[in-house]
This record gives sequence, structure tokens and C-alpha cells, in this order.
Amino acid sequence: MKKPVVVILLIVILIAALGGGWWWYQSSRQQPLTLYGNVDIRTVNMSFRVGGRLASLTVDEGDNIRAGQTLGELDRAPYENALLQAQANVSTAQAQYDLMMAGYRAEEIAQAAAAVKQAQAAYDYAQNFYQRQLGLRASSAISANDLENARSSRDQAQATLKSAQDKLRQYRAGNRPQEIAQAKASLEQAQAALAQAKLDLHDTVLTAPSDGTLMTRAVEPGTMLNAGGTVLTLSLTHPVWVRAYVDEKNLGQAQPGQEVLLYTDSRPDKPYHGKIGFVSPSAEFTPKTVETPDLRTDLVYRLRIVVTDADGALRQGMPVTISFSHGNGHEGGRHRLKRPEPPFSRYGQASGSAAHLHDPRRLRHRAGGARRRGENHPDANARRIAQA
Repeated sequence: MKKPVVVILLIVILIAALGGGWWWYQSSRQQPLTLYGNVDIRTVNMSFRVGGRLASLTVDEGDNIRAGQTLGELDRAPYENALLQAQANVSTAQAQYDLMMAGYRAEEIAQAAAAVKQAQAAYDYAQNFYQRQLGLRASSAISANDLENARSSRDQAQATLKSAQDKLRQYRAGNRPQEIAQAKASLEQAQAALAQAKLDLHDTVLTAPSDGTLMTRAVEPGTMLNAGGTVLTLSLTHPVWVRAYVDEKNLGQAQPGQEVLLYTDSRPDKPYHGKIGFVSPSAEFTPKTVETPDLRTDLVYRLRIVVTDADGALRQGMPVTISFSHGNGHEGGRHRLKRPEPPFSRYGQASGSAAHLHDPRRLRHRAGGARRRGENHPDANARRIAQA
């Protein structure tokens, strides 16, 4: 009796050893890397760079938008008037600058030269008269007062001549460089105001910066808007990016340019294809939106995966499972690629977490299952027979 027992024990020990070895072998094998992320939400809040009354909006929520498409306009009248005023100011400044550059007219110069000749003649006469008065005074033919009057007339004529000569030199030399520079600065200022008026008028039209889908129409025509106030929100649809996080242990498997497979709940058997376009150079703590039980306190690195075959079914914010199977992201090498099970419930909580276990919808599901199980319980069947 003891010999069969010993044999059985040896067989059990051998089976346990083989099972343990197989378990160790399977656990030591490098498992394909699986990550979990979301389609990146990329939106643009569009607004006018100028304020005014909203005249029209040509799009509505859900419309497909093309780059350069006109989306809305402000009332143009105030900015058209400002443009006309700026154009008039430029014309005035240009005329003043041209006048400064041209200098004085030939007629004005000739008139100044004639004034110099007249002043010169008056001075010559006053000087000669003063010389005669000096001779008469020497012979005491005139009084000292008469001589002083002659001297005063001579000095006055001399001052008039000098003033006429200075004016002639000014006319011939033209305007001062400082006056020309001032006129030029005024012209440039007017031209800058004109350019700004044109830009303001152009900014009364709102155009789409890129392709996308209109998400939000925040205001309606007739609303008075401030510059920079959000009018429309555009969701960018191209390119489609997936944001995921990888821990330091598996960072070497995520290299820029590597191809991966992307699974969604709506297409569990038909994955999208993507390529890693960016690996963050700095570590960060795992965001709670993609937190898993194993990475709650780990430092991770953000990945940006560019989806190469995105379609309309891949929506922003959608959870995605990223598979690095076979290291090249291709489906070849196996007949059917099974999607890895994510550590999240369909309600966005990690499976096994307290929030997951106490989800109201799951509690209702459990209660319903318990009622169904209770209906098939032997005691329940006995009660139904007794009641019958």
C-alpha cells in the first residue's frame, strides 16, 4: 500500500514542478507591450481680432469646415469709414512732405532777390547821406541831432538789408533737414494708420484656419463682440493624434517612427494603423485620465501617435488600445489578432478599483443577475412547487 502512495506523491511532485517551470517560463517571456490612451482633443477657439456688431454667420454646429472658408462677418461700415479717413490723412501728409522736399518756388526766390536789391539801394543811399552829414558836422553846418538821425537811418537800412539777404539764402537753401525729417515722420505715421485701417477692415471677415468640424456656435448675428471673444469652436480632424503614456521600463520599445496597431471599442477586430511621431523628453506622473493600477505613482513619458488611416469613426477623446505586437505594428504573422483587454471599465475607471466595483450601473447589473440566479435556486423551486 505504501508503494503506490509514494508513486502517486512523486507523480504529483513532478507535475507540480513541471507546472511551476512552465509558469516561470511563461512569466519570464517578454510580453507584447500594450498601452492605453485617447484620441487627442484638438480644438481652436476662433474669434475676430476687432470688435463690432456681428453681421452674419454662415455655418452651424456639426458642419464640415475647409481651410480658408468664410465663417462669418462683422458690420463693415465703421471700418470702411476709418479707412477713408486714413487715406485722406496720408494724402495730406504726402503733400506736406513733397512741399518740404521741393523747397521754395522760383517766383518766391526771385521776389526775395528783388527785396535784397531794394534794401541794398536804400542802404547805399543812407550810407552816402550819413557821410555827407559827417562833413557838414565837421564844419558845424548841422547840429549833432541831425548827424544822429542820419546815423540811425543808415543803421536801419543796414538791418533791413541783412534781413533780406538772410531770407534769400533761406529760399535758395530750401527747408531745414529737421523740418523735412518731421514731415517724413508724419507721412510714415499716416501710412501706418492706413495699413492698420486696411487690416481692421480685413479682420471683419472670419475664415477657417484649417479643416475640421464645427463644435460650438457661441453667439448669434446682432451680438456686439469685443476683440478676441470666442465666436466659434473648431475641432481639428487632420491629422489625428493619439496620446498615450509609457513607463521607463518599456520606454525602449517606443521609438519615433515605430508602427503600432490601434484598437477601439467600435472596431475591435479591425485596428487602425499608426506611427509614433513624438516621445516626450521629460517624465511626468501618470494623468488620472489614463491611470492604471500599476502606474498610479510611476513616472511615465508621453507619446504622440499619428494615425495613418483615420476615418470618421475615430472621434476625439475616444479611448484607444495601442498594441506593439511583433514590434512592427503589422498584422502579419498571425491569423487573428486578438485585442488586448484594457485595465479600464467602459465607464472610464480602472477595473478592480473601488469606483469600478461600486459603479451604480454595475450594481444594478449585479442585482439583476442575483435575482435571476435566485429564481433558479433549489429553494426557490421548492417554494414554487409548494405554492402550486
